Parts: sequence; structure tokens; C-alpha cells
Amino acid sequence: MPEVVVIGAGVAGLACAQRLAQAGVPTLVLEARDRIGGRVRTFRPADGGPVLELGAQVVHGDRNPAHTVLGPLPAAPRPSAAYVVSGRVARPMGLLARGANPPWALEGRLAGYDGPGGLSVGGWLAASGATPAEAATGREWLRQTWAADPDLLDAAGVAAAVRGDGGGRGEFTVPGGMDLLPRTLAEGLDVRTGVPVRRVETAAGDGVRVVTGDGELTADRVVLAVPPAVVEGGLLTVDGLGPDKTAAVRTLAPGDGFCAVLTLAGPAPETASVFDADGVGGFVSCRQGRPEVLVVAKSGAAAYVRGAAGSAAHLAVFLSAALPWTRGVEVVGVETADWAADPYSGGAFCAPGPGSDRAARDWARPLGGRLFFAGEAAVTGRALPWLQGAYADGRRAAQEVLEAGKQ
Repeated sequence: MPEVVVIGAGVAGLACAQRLAQAGVPTLVLEARDRIGGRVRTFRPADGGPVLELGAQVVHGDRNPAHTVLGPLPAAPRPSAAYVVSGRVARPMGLLARGANPPWALEGRLAGYDGPGGLSVGGWLAASGATPAEAATGREWLRQTWAADPDLLDAAGVAAAVRGDGGGRGEFTVPGGMDLLPRTLAEGLDVRTGVPVRRVETAAGDGVRVVTGDGELTADRVVLAVPPAVVEGGLLTVDGLGPDKTAAVRTLAPGDGFCAVLTLAGPAPETASVFDADGVGGFVSCRQGRPEVLVVAKSGAAAYVRGAAGSAAHLAVFLSAALPWTRGVEVVGVETADWAADPYSGGAFCAPGPGSDRAARDWARPLGGRLFFAGEAAVTGRALPWLQGAYADGRRAAQEVLEAGKQ
């Protein structure tokens, strides 16, 4: 019998299990999907070309724990060209910098907000001094950053999450694919994929009963490293959650996210990154000499790209605005990652909205010294809900498990 069962083999669950294993605690990781990594998913072209990421895109910061796990990582390459789509026409991104409030400057100012909670990011933008056009572009920029509409984002929560991040500066890539991170964390661990956990029950003195699709087992302690959306969706029942955690499940709903790799019949003439300020395409990128186009869309743009992905005609219209070179070039392959439709994700990640800070703390709190919780949802409003937040929270939960074992 394992001493600890970790449910979920995303970055948080694997970081938790790795820490427990390092401390000599017999640990079993159960994952419902047939793969590990959670919302990390790497696309590898059939011809062995450069990988593309359909989930987590980059490693944020030169002090990100990914550097500790994988070794020093190279800086993300800068595109040779950058464009913004507005009015369904692509223009040089540098045009945005001619105004006093380009979207990245507004984002930086928002990170310094130190006022009380309750003010939405939309309200903050309206009072920022930005022109209506600048505010509209800033809204979409922040919508793509946080996977939520600015009117549903808490300005104080966003600022606290940015300030609470210790990842440092810069953006970095993982040569060979972001999925090397979960694979490295999983080395030496007992990880079983394709094993969905249906129910978790606690009983005084009897440990924790874990019911899976194949049977059941008992452990001294259990760590839930799955998004609260898995519980909200009824895929996993947890006995004794109580009103605070039940309310937290409803509050910590992830935003919409949809990624796609579109393979075209011809190669790109340049390396470009495109921001769709119209709210249609999110971020679109291509690499010179390669036939793939990567689309990373959140919030309303995710819904649009999702609808276009199944129609060659719609894709052609969509791409022609962002990347005019694609006009007349056939789309010969489509690989998608629909995170909102994935029942074991429920969406992209949890953004700091009204009440999310309290909900995150309620979700993170252990139950009875036997049931523990980990994941990016548990740091909402206090740290960035990306790889570094998930990793750090997995380690935090492992430490709680170790402390409980001493009692």
C-alpha cells in the first residue's frame, strides 16, 4: 500500500510526488489521461522539425524552477517581424508603441497597482488615462494574458500575482519540448496513466479510500493535484469537502483556452508573431522555412478559433488577416488542444477574479491531516498561475504532507 497517493500527473502533482519520494515516502501517482503533463502538451512535426507547444508556451523568468529541474535554458528567440491585427488588417506591432499607452506598458503599470480589492481590471483601464483605442487594445492584450475578460479580473489580484512571482526576468524555451519538464519530474516515480479516480473518501483511523475506474486502494494520505473544475464537473467526488471548499470549486473556474497547429502546403517566408487586437485570433506565429502556424487563443478568441478550426474556408479567412502570405496556401493539417473541452482541465488556468484569493486559500487548506490540495488554482491571486506557480504549490503541498507525517 502506498503511503501517499497523488491524484494528477501535471506539474504540480509530479513536483509534489518528486519531493515526497526524495524524502523517502512511498508515493503513487494516478493520472486519468493516457499521458502525463496536464496542461503541458508538445507538438512534434512528422519531419522532425522544431517542436511547438499546444499548452504551456514558455518558461517565464531566469529564476523559474524549470531551470533547476532541466538545467539552464536558452532564451526564447525573438521573431524577426511582429504585427498587430486591427480592423482585420495586419500592421507592424511597432505602431502601438507610438502612443503613450501600448498594451505592454499598461500591463506593467497594472502590476504596480496597490489599491484595494474590488476594482476590476476593466475599471482600472478606464481610469488609466489611455485613449479609447489604447484601452481597447490593452483589454484584448490582458484578455490573452489572463484568459479572462478584464471586467471579470480583479486589479489587486492581478497585481499581487505578478508581484508574488519570484521567477525573475525573461522568457525561455525548452529545447526538445516543454513536455521534457514533466517527464524529468516523473523519473523514478510510480506513475500510472489511464487510471481516473472517481471518488475519495476519508474515515477516521482508516486512511483515505481511493476509488478508481479499475478498483480501489487505501493510502495514509492523498494529494489532489487536479483542477477544481474536475470536481465541479462531477468526474471526481470528494467526501467531506465542506461549504468553503465547495464554494471555492465554483469560484476557481479556469478561463477558456484553445491552441492549434495549422500545417500549410507551403513554408513561411519569415519568422513572425502576430497579436490579434480584434479579439479573433489571440497570438499567431510562424517560423521562416516551416509550414506550421501556431495559434494560441484565450477567452473570446478561443471560441472564435475553435469554431474556425473545423472549416478550411474559415481558417483561410482567419489566417489571411494575420498572415497575408497564407492567402491561397492550402491548410493540409490541423492539430488542436481544446483545453475548455478537456474534462480533466476545464480550461486554461484560473485568473484572479472577485473572491478568488480567498477561494484559493480555502482550496489549498488540508482536510483532517489526510487530504491535501495542490495546483495553480491554489495560488490564484497570490502568484502567477503558470508552470512556476504549479511547481511551487506542488512542493508546498508535499511539505504539508511531510509535516503531517511527523504528528
